[in-house]
Amino acid sequence: MPETKKIKINTEYIKLDQLLKFAGLTMTGGEAKTAVASGSVMVNGAPCLLRGKKIRAGDTVSYNGVVIEVISQ
Repeated sequence: MPETKKIKINTEYIKLDQLLKFAGLTMTGGEAKTAVASGSVMVNGAPCLLRGKKIRAGDTVSYNGVVIEVISQ
């Protein structure tokens, strides 16, 4: 079963590449960009190639065996 992390945001949204870095799944923004471009990042169960995709509370992001649940403050 994949590891699940709950990440709180206190803004309307966070961009996908920023979320990957903020959650500690990538070390740098460049690494996040590469991960998204490779097609290995899933948003709400579907592959996402848009690193600037707006992720809002209620969305889930999966990468490298970790599922991030985005929740609001």
